[in-house]
Amino acid sequence: MRRALFLRIVNAVASDSYFQQCTDALGRPGFTPLQKCTVVVRMLANGGAADQYDEYLRIVESTSLECLRRFSRAIIQLFGAKYLRRPTSTDCQRLLAMHEVKHDFPGMLGSLDWMHWPWKNCPTAWQGAYTRGDQGEPTIILEAVASQDLWIWHAFFGTPGSNNDINVLNNSTLFNDRLQGMGVSVTYQVNNAYYTSGYYLIDDIYPNWPVFVKSPTHPTDPKGKRFKVMQEAARKDIERAFGVLQARWAIVKGPSRLWSK
Repeated sequence: MRRALFLRIVNAVASDSYFQQCTDALGRPGFTPLQKCTVVVRMLANGGAADQYDEYLRIVESTSLECLRRFSRAIIQLFGAKYLRRPTSTDCQRLLAMHEVKHDFPGMLGSLDWMHWPWKNCPTAWQGAYTRGDQGEPTIILEAVASQDLWIWHAFFGTPGSNNDINVLNNSTLFNDRLQGMGVSVTYQVNNAYYTSGYYLIDDIYPNWPVFVKSPTHPTDPKGKRFKVMQEAARKDIERAFGVLQARWAIVKGPSRLWSK
């Protein structure tokens, strides 16, 4: 995490009185907002125990857990309306227009895919559920939808790494709003026909749903071959987004391995 971003978060959560520095009954200064936010970010980023940073930051386990609870609540209250939200109708129309110009895919909301995220501190009892044979170590799956401008507007994280695309999709929250009749409606026109539901570019393993567009497996005609090339080129959006996440993780943790499928 960049220093400017970290300080922005610290200054924002400092509006909560819990994170402000106080004095105890003996007049001794308490923990600063920097100390409290540092222990929380380290716990979230490294998966460390609550008492792991007692010697380094002089914060006991109970205080670390309380910092984590209040920090999470403050982040949701301060940034939830802007960052932790689904696309609005305006956002969807912008995505449709952008992808039509960039990829010649009218009605495209984004590319859907997932990647494995290594879980170094996975408990031994859980490793069987979180390890897949081709990965060799416990992983957690991140499912995401990314647009051409690297906006990851859907992220579903936490599925055990032993699952495949279908299992992840069945547990995902991507289509919950639409199934409950609360999904955002979009409109676009293709070949003089009007549609009210956008679609996602996916690979072959996903089911044949109306909201998914795959490329032909073995096209023989020129039209099918061209569509396959364009579809796979447009799907590079999600691969590029995963590449950005991998690069940022490598900067923080040093050389490591992250896998897409």
